[in-house]
Amino acid sequence: MTMEYDDAGGQRRHVLSVFDFDGTLTRHDSFVPFLKFAFGTREFNRRILRLALPSVRYLARRLNRDELKAQLISTFLTGVETKWVQEQAVKLCGLFWEQLMRPSGLKSVAAEVEAGAVVTLCSASPALVLQPFADRLGIRLIGTELEVVDGLLTGRMTGNNCRCENKVLRLEAVYGPLDLFRVKAWGDTRGDFELLAAAQEAHWRHFHPAWRRLGLRANRSGNSGVRNVAQANLQVTINPDRHANTDDQQGA
Repeated sequence: MTMEYDDAGGQRRHVLSVFDFDGTLTRHDSFVPFLKFAFGTREFNRRILRLALPSVRYLARRLNRDELKAQLISTFLTGVETKWVQEQAVKLCGLFWEQLMRPSGLKSVAAEVEAGAVVTLCSASPALVLQPFADRLGIRLIGTELEVVDGLLTGRMTGNNCRCENKVLRLEAVYGPLDLFRVKAWGDTRGDFELLAAAQEAHWRHFHPAWRRLGLRANRSGNSGVRNVAQANLQVTINPDRHANTDDQQGA
């Protein structure tokens, strides 16, 4: 049964609980470690060298994060069988679940599921890689989609990288207008700001050590905490500058 919430106007709303994955439920990024696991250290190192120049351009703000990620995907996944990637993702999930996942995050996901909320992962990592994790958690998944032709990955994304405003757009494409829900959200990087700002209950680095939360407090009565941290504590401006380079490695 879906949990409902009585707001100040007496309106009953379903609860939509949205968890970022990398760095929020996990201890660190998952996509690059997945590539190293799947391809092996030697092949990974050989391919990653191709990204040296794009990485320099990114650091010089001549390439934005989405463009760098597109090159990463192209370098590793062009012409690769979808089935092989799925198999490697299942292996990674099975072998490294304990090392990767934050126990407190797992407890929160389980609590939201038990309470009857609609629970979903919303991540910039490829959905193809995260599906085994969502399956094991027993929740829904929204992630960056990869283009597939005749069972092979083309090395391109389908649509946009699922971060920043695209997280909100993807959620609305699946669930409809978010104002129909009581939205609870958990995130940990710049790529989650718009998601957190759209939530009535926002949790910033909730499963991190206290010193890493940088002053942001989840505000049970609204999302002003997200705006405060953006404007004061972190001194990060939320803007559409395509060359802004203020985000963390996680949530790429």
